[in-house]
Amino acid sequence: MPRISRRTLLGSAVAFAACPVSAQNYGWQSIANQARALDQCRAIVIHQEGKQVLAERFRGPGLDQLIPIKSVSKTIIAALAGIAIDRGEIPSVISTLGDLIPSLIPPAADPAVATITVENLLTMQAGLERTSGPGYSKWITSSNWVENALSRPMVAEPGTRMLYSTGSYHILGTILSKITGTNLLTLARYRIGRPLNTEIPAWTRDPQGRYLGGNEMAMTIPAMIRFGEMYRNKGLVGDNRVLSEEWVSQSLQSVTRSMFSGLGYGYGWFLGDSGGTSYALARGYGGQVICIVPDLALTIVITSDPERPARSAGYFGDLMRLINDSVIPLARANTV
Repeated sequence: MPRISRRTLLGSAVAFAACPVSAQNYGWQSIANQARALDQCRAIVIHQEGKQVLAERFRGPGLDQLIPIKSVSKTIIAALAGIAIDRGEIPSVISTLGDLIPSLIPPAADPAVATITVENLLTMQAGLERTSGPGYSKWITSSNWVENALSRPMVAEPGTRMLYSTGSYHILGTILSKITGTNLLTLARYRIGRPLNTEIPAWTRDPQGRYLGGNEMAMTIPAMIRFGEMYRNKGLVGDNRVLSEEWVSQSLQSVTRSMFSGLGYGYGWFLGDSGGTSYALARGYGGQVICIVPDLALTIVITSDPERPARSAGYFGDLMRLINDSVIPLARANTV
């Protein structure tokens, strides 16, 4: 598919506002050139101080089209959990599975399963054997995803170690649906999609009809930018408060650490530092990224080929170098 020209992008009714010429003079085009050289990278969009400074699509879907955001979905589910806590539907992050969904805990589950907290699920420290990685196919071909995830052996004490697992977020999504009496799709559409002025299409469901928590959602790049900006603006979308400032602050505090990337992890966000500047990442398979850098008023969205892996020692490492070594220093220079 040919690359959209600057003229076409400027003329599109659904594209963002045009990139200011002055921004290009500050080196944003060099960022686009570096991203274009990464053959998995499909598009990059950057906003600083609430204004678009770069929007380039190199290959794949157009900037206004829905894309599979993969595990960026986990960050969306984490936001829905924050909204439920802000509303008092879930008492707190220390509420346990025994408190919230006792009827869904399998009789043969380890007794420690009842003690797993909402925070343990948010930070993927449930202690249960992972459903992601080599075990993912077996998990999603099981007859009951919640039962399967909760019946797995405990391989760590809850709250002690990050074990990246989509099963943890599927359990969290099930809790949200159970305590609100509303399916996860409806919650996402009304509580995230509506304030962000974006469509959230239906996605994968488990054999019991529960929408998958933590994978397979789709959004447009503008919606991803607005989601990142919502967190950067401490829960506000314009004058509309979607998340409490307290929840956003808690979400961006490191609770644990990824054994794969070495990044910290909060409530659905990977957390890092570049030369003393903190940033947060929502990360999906293949290299789908929402990155916010609050101190620089910066929001970055990168989309990539969703069929190719993006490991920390491979393409994801390339993206991290782009953000750490090029984007953040340039944004920092532009704030001086």
